[in-house]
Amino acid sequence: MKPILIVGAGPVGLTTALACQFYGLPFMLFEEDGSFSAAAKAGTILTRTLEAFRRFGIADEVLAKALRVDEIGDIERATNRSRLPVRTGLLWDETLYPFVINLPQHHLEPILAEALPEGTTNLDHKLIAFEQGDGDVSATFETSDGIRTVQGSYLLACDGGRSTIRSNLGIQVEGESFDVRYMLVDIKVDLDVRDQRDFPYLAYFSDPDEWMILVRQPHCWRFIFPLPPGAPEATPDELRAKAQHFIGEVSTLEVLNTVIYRIHHRIASEWRVGRVFLMGDAAHLLTPMWALGLNSGILDVLNLTWRLAWVARGWANDDLLDGYAAEQQPLATHGAGELAEAARAYMSGMARGDAVDVDELHNAMTRTLLGVRLDVNGTGDWSIVTSPGSGIKSGDRIPDMNVHLGNGTVGRVHQLVDDSFVAFHFCDARRKPDMPDDLPGLRNFLVSRWDAPLDSGLRERAILDVGNRLFDRLGIEPDTVVLVRPDDHVAAVLPMQPGAVHRAYNDIMHLRKAALSHEQFAQ
Repeated sequence: MKPILIVGAGPVGLTTALACQFYGLPFMLFEEDGSFSAAAKAGTILTRTLEAFRRFGIADEVLAKALRVDEIGDIERATNRSRLPVRTGLLWDETLYPFVINLPQHHLEPILAEALPEGTTNLDHKLIAFEQGDGDVSATFETSDGIRTVQGSYLLACDGGRSTIRSNLGIQVEGESFDVRYMLVDIKVDLDVRDQRDFPYLAYFSDPDEWMILVRQPHCWRFIFPLPPGAPEATPDELRAKAQHFIGEVSTLEVLNTVIYRIHHRIASEWRVGRVFLMGDAAHLLTPMWALGLNSGILDVLNLTWRLAWVARGWANDDLLDGYAAEQQPLATHGAGELAEAARAYMSGMARGDAVDVDELHNAMTRTLLGVRLDVNGTGDWSIVTSPGSGIKSGDRIPDMNVHLGNGTVGRVHQLVDDSFVAFHFCDARRKPDMPDDLPGLRNFLVSRWDAPLDSGLRERAILDVGNRLFDRLGIEPDTVVLVRPDDHVAAVLPMQPGAVHRAYNDIMHLRKAALSHEQFAQ
């Protein structure tokens, strides 16, 4: 297989490269600049992104350099009193990472890059042209050493909001750029010892007339606030006064860095043209409010890369790749946009609770992107806002709970689906139910609160569900199969009937004949 060509070495491009490495797909990563970004950009990484980093082998390195945050504060500006904070600790049974983290983008990118094999990242490569053939693509780059043309299997556009690839394809961008500007200010100030404050590491100061977001970064405090229309960039003295207006008088305060950015909600009308795919800001330029920008791009990575792997391995028809845009585009066009609009209204004090009317647990799932439900069946049933329901549905992310495996070890649900579809058969292990054969890219597990007897022949494929915790959390009926994709989303909820799992899997893979057995696949 020719390498997958990834253009753009921001967080989305770097994570895409790590995903290709995880799935064993050859790749080459290209970046126009001669170095990684040094600008102050995205600073909060949500739980769902941490789950992606875990899958692709980089979570520990990222966490070692970040600040973990288990409370997203909501502070009333007039009184400085906390109101309804989001406590991510409620997610303890839902994920390995019941918190979000603060880590600026220019600290994140080198961590991701260092995990890539030597020679796969190509800086100082400006894309100037590309073309597609029947089974490949070629891309031409301008470098300081001259023109270079590279052949690849697919071209992934991670080249940002001003995407060269999107422009050359003539893809229209729909939506608008708002007449709203935000100012990001990094400030060095001691709010821990000398001028003690009890602000959460991530806090929203709300007020009808003015608001501010306070983010504790590993190396500084970050303030984000709106600029009045037409207002010039503030001077350092004005910025210090603005900060002290919110946090009170302090002994010393040093302005380290400032950035002004506009607010957008602009979505590409097409996300796939043949062997070219748009990802991240190239596909959707969204407000960074509520950390939607970078983190939405990582959702794209989770959705697309396993599809590329399944097609490359011969386990699926090319039509499987169309599901990427079909599932991700609505989240960007409507879900993320609606949530962003609700966030801006919320921060301005114009509305509270209208868009996210849920209990504390489900509010925490929404704010960490754990509650995204994808439209896996093409029925329009998707959601970015989580609310209590009657049971797990197709498209939901399956919770990452502890599971006790047949060999006596303890694992987690998401580890089982890292590089495989998994069918979880919830039934009584004592009854020795018939289990379907595994297929290339599909494994089957029996899940029961009764340990599988040693003479049942099922022990190696059995999960002990102590106290029926997973069964009860999913809210399903006995003798039900939950088929889960390699991106942790439920592909189907099925009755335990002969052939049901294989038929569902074949349908997802767009295979028109019976799925290959292991023996056929080996041949």
